[in-house]
This record gives sequence, C-alpha cells and structure tokens, in this order.
Amino acid sequence: MIDHTGIPVSDPARAKAFYDAALGALGAKLLMTVPKEFTGGKWVAGYGLGRPVFWLTESADTGPGRHYAFTASSRAEVDAFHAAALAAGGRDNGAPGLRPHYHADYYGAFVFDPDGNNVEAVCHRPE
Repeated sequence: MIDHTGIPVSDPARAKAFYDAALGALGAKLLMTVPKEFTGGKWVAGYGLGRPVFWLTESADTGPGRHYAFTASSRAEVDAFHAAALAAGGRDNGAPGLRPHYHADYYGAFVFDPDGNNVEAVCHRPE
C-alpha cells in the first residue's frame, strides 16, 4: 500500500551516517539527493534497494513517536542492522530476538535513530 515515506531529521550529516550504516546492513543505500533548488533549501535524500522509498528531509520539527520497520531477508540481517545502527549512534530499543506475541517467526530488533525515531528491522521467515 505505501509507495514511499519519509521522516524529518535535524542534522543531515548525522542522519546520513546513521542510515547509511543501518540500512546498508539490509542492502539498501542512498540513491538520490534532491537538489536544494527544488526543496526550499533543505537537504532531502532517498534510500532504497532499486528506487528511493525512504526519504530524509532536513527539518527543525523532529522528535520521537514515529516508528518505521524495514524488511530483513534473514535473521542475520536483523542482527547486522542492530549492530550497525548502534555503532552509528543509535540507541538500543530492543535487542535482536523473537517476538512471538506478534507471531511465531517474528524476529526483530529496535533502535532509536539520532532524532528519537523508533527504527526496526524484521524478518518474518522461520530460521
């Protein structure tokens, strides 16, 4: 249903370093930076696998309360996402592991990004 989405970030360089590492562990990368003449002077960048689907926009209006879950192809990718996100300045919000209260094979990990967003990687496949 969702074609693409995005979040506001307060510090583009810090956000880029975090998402390069965290999403890179899932195989995604920065695919596009929109020229500032089209964004009102703000830094806007899109991440994805084949096309940009997760956008970061420079903004003073950030804050906690947002949750974004990214699909991982394996439990090892979830583990790698968590480790990379923490190494890039994220804060732990739930170590990698099964969450059977969602379903029997729900394996996820949660981190807060530098702006306080709850970011997750999840694999729904059995081991």
